[in-house]
Amino acid sequence: RATLLLSRCLLKMVKGNIIVPEEILNFCCNGLQGSTSPPRAQEPGEREEAPGAMASPLPARNPTEVQMSQLVLPCHTNHRNELSIGQLLKWIDTAACLSAERHAGCPCVTASMDDIYFEHTISVGQVVNIKAKVNRAFNSSMEVGIQVSYEDLCSGKHCSICKAYATFVAQGPSGSKVRLKPLTPQTEEEKIEYSIAAERRRMRLVHKDTLKDLLTRSRPDTELETRDGSGAVPAEKTRVESVELVLPPHANHQGNTFGGQIMAWMENVATIAASRLCHAHPTLRAIEMFHFRGPSQVGDRLVLKAIVNNSFKNSMEVGVSAEAYGQEMSVSPRHINSAFMTFEVLDQEGRPRTLPMVAPEPGDGERRYREASARKKIRLDRKYVVSCKQTEVPLSVPWDQSNKVYLSYNNVSALKTLVAKANWALAREKEKVRMYTLEEDKFLSFRIEMSVCITASQAFSLLSNLWRRHEWDSHYVSAELVQKVDDDDMIYHVVSRMHRQESKLQDFVILASRRKPCSKGDPYVVAFRSVTLPTHPPRAEYTRGETLCSGFCIWPESEEMSKVAYYNQAMPGYLNYVTTNVAGLSSDICATFEACEKFLLKNKEDLISRLQDF
Repeated sequence: RATLLLSRCLLKMVKGNIIVPEEILNFCCNGLQGSTSPPRAQEPGEREEAPGAMASPLPARNPTEVQMSQLVLPCHTNHRNELSIGQLLKWIDTAACLSAERHAGCPCVTASMDDIYFEHTISVGQVVNIKAKVNRAFNSSMEVGIQVSYEDLCSGKHCSICKAYATFVAQGPSGSKVRLKPLTPQTEEEKIEYSIAAERRRMRLVHKDTLKDLLTRSRPDTELETRDGSGAVPAEKTRVESVELVLPPHANHQGNTFGGQIMAWMENVATIAASRLCHAHPTLRAIEMFHFRGPSQVGDRLVLKAIVNNSFKNSMEVGVSAEAYGQEMSVSPRHINSAFMTFEVLDQEGRPRTLPMVAPEPGDGERRYREASARKKIRLDRKYVVSCKQTEVPLSVPWDQSNKVYLSYNNVSALKTLVAKANWALAREKEKVRMYTLEEDKFLSFRIEMSVCITASQAFSLLSNLWRRHEWDSHYVSAELVQKVDDDDMIYHVVSRMHRQESKLQDFVILASRRKPCSKGDPYVVAFRSVTLPTHPPRAEYTRGETLCSGFCIWPESEEMSKVAYYNQAMPGYLNYVTTNVAGLSSDICATFEACEKFLLKNKEDLISRLQDF
C-alpha cells in the first residue's frame, strides 16, 4: 500500500508540477520500512480499488526456471570487444546448475553439454539473457534446456544466440546418486520438451556408436584429401599445452572444479591452437558435446591440450582435452573432459576466409584427421535433420547409415511434438471413435482415437508391424520390409490405394520407428515418415507418395484397456480425403479405425498364446 501511495503522489507531482509535502514523504518512507499508518482518505469521485486490482494475472511459472541477465563489460570480452565464449559457457553452466538444483533440492554436477551452435557474437555493452529450466527428470539425471539471447539496450533489439541442452546428476552428501522426483510439464512447450527429452537421451547414448560405425564403413586406404598440399601446415605446429591450478574461486559450492570454468579453459587453449594454424583471430562457431568423465577438486593441476585435427575450406576442427593431476605430477592423470570445437576466420565483411590445409602426423594424427571428417558429416546430418524446424526439413530425406540416428530422432520427436499440441478440437464422434483436428498455418492434422480392450504392449506389438496393416486398413495393398535398421527402426516399401476406385496405385518408402515407454505415463510410440532409398526409386506404375508425420500412440488405461490414437499431418494429396471425413461426407476413416479395433481383438488371443508358448 505504501508503494501504491508513493506512486500516486509522484504521479500527481508530475501532472500538476507540485511539491509533495514532507509529511507524505515521511509517511511513504515509514510505510516502506514496515510501520503501520492510518489509511489514506478517499478523494471525491475516486473509486475504491478491490484487493489485487493492480496486479494482472500472470501465467504460472515453471518452478525450475532460472533467469540470468549479465551486462557484457570489457573484462568479459576478447580483442574484438566481443563476449568471450568461455565467459558465456560459465554463465550458461551456472544458470543450468541452479535450475537443476531447484528441482533436485540437493547439489548437482554437470555430466554433459550437448552440441552448441553460436548464431551471433555479442558486443560489449549488450546484455546477455539466459533462461534455463529442467525439461525432464530421469532416475538420477535430468535434462536442462538453456536459451541464450542478447539485448541491445540502446536499440531495444533482441536476438537469439544459441540453444543448449545439459545433463546434470544429483548427488547426495557422500557423493552418492540421488533418485529424483518426477517432473510434471504444464504448458504445451514444456510437454513437447518433456516428451522429446527421452529421445535426445537415447541419441546421446548412441553417439559414439554412430561415429565408430561411420569410420568402420569408410575405406581406410582412402587418400587424405588435398586441396594444395604444398602449403599444408604440420598439425604439430598447432599443438597447445597449458596447465591451470584449481583455486577456491574456480570451485563450486561442493568443492569440485566448476564445470563452466573447465569449459572456459578448454575454449581458451582451443582458440590458441586455431590461431596458430591461420595466424589470425578465429571465431568459435560450434562445440561438439562436452562429456565430463570425472570430478576435479581444489588443488588439482589441470593440464589442457589442444591441436587442430583437420581443416576444411572455411572451417577447422580443434580437439581439446582436460586431464587432472594431484600434487604429484608423476601419478597417472585422470581424464576429466574432451570436446571438439569448430572455428572460422572472418574477413572484414564478415565472410569466412579460406584456411590452409593441415598435414596430420602419422599414426594418431591421421586417425584424428579421419575422425574429424566423419564428425563433420555427422554434424551436417544432425544440423540438417535435427536442428531444422519440422516444416523446413524436406519430406523424403535421403536415408544413409550415418544419419540413421538423427532420422529416427526426427521421426519420433515430430510425432511427439504433434501429440503435445494443445489446440485439438473434436470434429466427429461415432460410437467409440472420436476424431479431432488441429489447424495450423501450413498443415491440417487429424487425430483419431478409441479405447480398446487390449493391453498397451499387445496393441504396440500388433500395430508396429506394417506388413500386417493390410489386414485392417483397406487402403494398404502391401508392405514389404526393405531394411531392418535395428530392433526399433525398420524401412518398408508400402503400396496403397487412396480411393478404392482409383486404378493407379501409390507407393511410399517409410521409416517406422518404435519406442517403448521411458517411464510411467509415457505412451508406446510407432512413428512413420518418408525417406528415399537408392534401391527404391519412383517407378512408372506407381505415384510416389510422401508422409511427413504420422503414427500411433498407445496409453494404458487399465490392466486390460488401452487408448489407441492415430495421428497424421495431412499432405496436399491427402487433404481432400481428410476434409471429406471431417465434414461428415464420408465415414471411411472411422470405418478403418473400427476395423483396426476388430483386428486387435481378433489377434489378441493369438498373441497371448504365442507369448505363452515362447
